[in-house]
Amino acid sequence: MADNWTPDSWKQDRFTAKHLPKYEDADALAEAVGTLAGFPPLVFAGEARNLKADLAQVAAGEAFLVQGGDCAESFAEFTPNNIRDTFRVILQMAAVLTFASKMPVVKVGRMAGQFAKPRSSDYETQGDITLPSYFGDNVNGIDFSPESRRNDPQRMVRAYSQAAATLNLLRAFAGGGYANLREVHRWTLDFMDRSPWAGQFKQIADRIGEALDFIEACGIDIEEQQSLKTATFYTSHEALLLPYEQAMTRQDSLTGDWYDTSAHMLWIGDRTRFMDSAHVEFLRGVNNPIGVKCGPSLEPDALLQMLNVLNPAREPGRITLISRFGAGKVEDGLPPLVRAIQREGHPVVWSCDPMHGNVVKSESGFKTRPFDRILSEVRGFFAVHRAEGTHAGGIHVEMTGQDVTECTGGAVAITDAGLADRYHTHCDPRLNAAQALELSFMLAEMINLELGEAREAAE
Repeated sequence: MADNWTPDSWKQDRFTAKHLPKYEDADALAEAVGTLAGFPPLVFAGEARNLKADLAQVAAGEAFLVQGGDCAESFAEFTPNNIRDTFRVILQMAAVLTFASKMPVVKVGRMAGQFAKPRSSDYETQGDITLPSYFGDNVNGIDFSPESRRNDPQRMVRAYSQAAATLNLLRAFAGGGYANLREVHRWTLDFMDRSPWAGQFKQIADRIGEALDFIEACGIDIEEQQSLKTATFYTSHEALLLPYEQAMTRQDSLTGDWYDTSAHMLWIGDRTRFMDSAHVEFLRGVNNPIGVKCGPSLEPDALLQMLNVLNPAREPGRITLISRFGAGKVEDGLPPLVRAIQREGHPVVWSCDPMHGNVVKSESGFKTRPFDRILSEVRGFFAVHRAEGTHAGGIHVEMTGQDVTECTGGAVAITDAGLADRYHTHCDPRLNAAQALELSFMLAEMINLELGEAREAAE
């Protein structure tokens, strides 16, 4: 258990809390937090420990992490079909990577809690009207009106209910037969047929089916093999709205350790990652696996200080470092961090977020992320780790199972002019299902190159 830590110690004056909304009614906030504190946990301590053990495998170079989902979940787009379709695309990505690398793939969704978003200013002005900025659906509404933009603590209670329903459905899909490898052909969404990568996935699905037929022909009953019928699926979100995270923190009855039961994994963003941060103080005391976003502003010494606070025991699987530099910058910015971690012997998972450093404004006025820039950053990430002899362990992407047109490029060839067709995001542009699948095939090539070089070095 962390020294001198309590779930509310982040509120002490010596810590700086950035990107938190200001609530007008302190009593209403206390009431909402008290309500949440009395609700059941969304996830359990044992599940978080299982994820930590799985991530320890990734840190050791024996597995790969796929983390993906919405930029920001919304109340308006909360439907079972959206949940199902994002889940099935992550299953597709994992199937491609497992088939190519012959390594386990740890599947983590940015789901069931990814509501809050950091904002550079507490207020937004349009014309002569100034209102609170949109901080995510668990804080206020996206419509620019006084009623919608009021920071309402009861939205946290609604977010909890949506997260609970989302988790319930994800658990049903993961354990109820939908993730059965016999269903692998059915994971491809209808609209993806126009992508050439859908045909590539069908070939993999056919080979998986043939392998299962062979196993059955050898006398092994597939129906008795739970690992072939189910999937282990975890949830994660940025631990940004600290009143919510504090309310969801519970002490494990078996170990006495504290866990944030709002998700299996929490991460700290690039804007709240600094010493004496209230967010760092909160996360140092919970025993969930923790992610840390690493951008161009992060110096190696500052990263080492952060790890000494968040993981003083150097527990494998505890820390995932999520690099987000931007295309053309990762080759210069990432190596000093990797070398510092190697020198000090911290056991971390290295994951690549190729989304946040590659946002541009298109000629048509939309925020977008060109697919070629996303691929460029991923290639740079893998190149750095090959050069440093470390394991490029994961990918962290904002994506959806919907047929959106938000990121330009890819084999489906979304153009600047086509962005307006189905641009639905509440926040930043997301990969659609076809682009996410295409990315997984590119990742498979890079993983195989890394594994091939590792084998040559061993020989």
